Amino acid sequence: MDSPTQNTSLQRLQNVEKRIVRVLELAGGVMDELANPMGPRKEFINNHCREFMKMIKDIQVTLRDEIKSACEYRPFEKCDYSSRISNEICCKKLEYVLSQLDAMKQTIDEYQGEVTM
Repeated sequence: MDSPTQNTSLQRLQNVEKRIVRVLELAGGVMDELANPMGPRKEFINNHCREFMKMIKDIQVTLRDEIKSACEYRPFEKCDYSSRISNEICCKKLEYVLSQLDAMKQTIDEYQGEVTM
């Protein structure tokens, strides 16, 4: 089930989607008005452009906040997987070093055995 944070985030993104549709409707309305054979109505265009710019700014702020929130989300923050893997790698390295030391000791013992003979 979705957490409340994810649910509200999805709701905010759905609202952004609705505002984007409205922004496109505003832009279409301005284009229709500019194509009006009797000439565009200045007040109509000004109102639509003002609303367009306000909605674009609101959309940018909301998306910026959602991106920031998504970047802060750390689902595996309390997971110990990476530390366990790191410990296993260290153990393997230690085993390798010990085997190399054993091999060196054996070589030294063999050398000393040959020298004493």
